[in-house]
Amino acid sequence: MITRRLASGLVLVGCLALGLWSKTDAAKPKDEMLELYGQFVDAVEKVEANYVRPVERKELLESALNGMLQNLDPHSNYINTSGWKQFRRQIEGSFGGVGIQVGTDNSNRLKVIAPLVGSPAYEAGIMPEDVIMEIDGQSTEGMTLDRSTELMQGRPGTTVKVKVRHRDGESEDLVINRAIIELPTVLGDHRKPDDSWDFMLDPQAKVGYVRLTSFAQKTAQELRAALEQLKKEGMKSLILDLRNNPGGLLPAAVEISNMFVGDGKIVSTKGRNTVERVFDADKNKVVTDVPMVVLVNGNSASASEIVSACLQDHKRATVVGTRSYGKGSVQNIVEMEDGQGVLKLTVATYRRPSGKNIHRFKNAKTSDEWGVSPNPNMEVKLTDKETFDWMIGRRELDLVTFGKRKSKTDEGAKKEAEAKEKAQKEKTKFVDKQREKAAEIVKQLGTVSKVQPNA
Repeated sequence: MITRRLASGLVLVGCLALGLWSKTDAAKPKDEMLELYGQFVDAVEKVEANYVRPVERKELLESALNGMLQNLDPHSNYINTSGWKQFRRQIEGSFGGVGIQVGTDNSNRLKVIAPLVGSPAYEAGIMPEDVIMEIDGQSTEGMTLDRSTELMQGRPGTTVKVKVRHRDGESEDLVINRAIIELPTVLGDHRKPDDSWDFMLDPQAKVGYVRLTSFAQKTAQELRAALEQLKKEGMKSLILDLRNNPGGLLPAAVEISNMFVGDGKIVSTKGRNTVERVFDADKNKVVTDVPMVVLVNGNSASASEIVSACLQDHKRATVVGTRSYGKGSVQNIVEMEDGQGVLKLTVATYRRPSGKNIHRFKNAKTSDEWGVSPNPNMEVKLTDKETFDWMIGRRELDLVTFGKRKSKTDEGAKKEAEAKEKAQKEKTKFVDKQREKAAEIVKQLGTVSKVQPNA
């Protein structure tokens, strides 16, 4: 089950390289360290004794750790045990549950925003706008989202019984099998009648379109499957949408870049206490050579910038949209000795294939070198209203309209199909100026291949 808070948080803020911490030779002399530790312990004891309200020592220590790391840069932080479990879900893109996104309605009841396509909830007949009345016999009136998440999630293979009230007023008891929920990170522009993603934006011109919401462990696998599907459908050009993608795993960014670039450097990383690493392309891993446009905006960061910079530097794709965020640092996950938490610590920065900088350092100017900018004459700025309308329209188009519930009569099924078709048309009324520009450009690029795809 995904709450609003969890769903909005299922993206990673930085580009992660999971690795081991190596000790630095620049350690402080022992006497000086003992003196500093003494000051810290003294401060903790004084706060415990004199602060206006009782404070747990663990809370103080965790706050101190976060304060120390956040003073270094915005992307380094301490993650405690419970936070680490959720963080791992973000990296892995999966968790145990039933697969629904919920909020609350005006009567303070749990309301389904959407089921994940193919999830146990979807297969059981959970519908968008269903109101969840009970979970395992417990009324949901006044229930918090955190509590509902706790009740719905559980060991895969076990069941949970929910009572729902559908939008037509009919109530139904459903028994749902919990399972490992895979969160898709590769999406299309619109859904097919069976609610799966349609990756072909323009069937006549054979323009493919894929959106990456983050760079998780299975993103490359998902993207490869989408590209293979598009190739079977005769794709002649491709739009890769990385807007609002905040990044994720470095290996995923490298693997995805290699799907389109067959030789040369993809990215390089170097830190104070780490050796320089250069990631080169392998021609045997290329999936497609069709002309491409990459969409980016001010919220495209980290791994998104690795991919877009790589494709731009190799002249493999035209970049359209607005300048990216400028997040060119790599974080390692460093386990604490007691096993009670981890550090997410910045250990290196990366450079695009041309050697140019991506990271936007503190106090950087607009005229400085950072981020990934659109190609000449390819910038498409949006007003605040256009941005808001696009985000709302995009969200509505992403949601499942009716789900898999079947009407009990043929007439009911016909009416539901008509309603679904009408609702789908209503969803597509928003304007996406940046995507329209991308479609216009990609059709003009011709069919000149930049790389040879792997047979």
